[in-house]
Amino acid sequence: MKPSIRLVLSLLAPAPALALAPAATAAPLRADHPIIGTWQLTLPDGACREVYRMHPDGSSLVTSAQEVAESSFEIADQPDPRGYYKQVDTIVKDNGKRDCSGEITRPGHVSTTYLLFHPGGNMFLSCLDREGKRCIGPFLRLRGAET
Repeated sequence: MKPSIRLVLSLLAPAPALALAPAATAAPLRADHPIIGTWQLTLPDGACREVYRMHPDGSSLVTSAQEVAESSFEIADQPDPRGYYKQVDTIVKDNGKRDCSGEITRPGHVSTTYLLFHPGGNMFLSCLDREGKRCIGPFLRLRGAET
């Protein structure tokens, strides 16, 4: 089975895992920020999907196979000159069940990614850098399933 986004990003850019999740909460986003909404990533073989519910308060709820995880994220208000939004995501809670890749995500895991939105606003790529060479996606907006 293909790895989930969190596993791919953690393998390419490992971050320290903490025993306890941080207590900090993210700052609220502007009402029209392009990340707000519900997004779906379907793995290339179509065997598993991940759904990301990105809330305006900087929290998210992710489902991947049997896993349900909550995170706190910070994302740039505007894209950089190359069009990328820097996002830092911290897992704050996880049900301890396996995701699409068969892995378990631990609270405290931090990942930094760079999101590149399609001009239409209905899809984006998640990249490990601003070069666009190590990306996964597309993440597709799910209409009618808003946060």
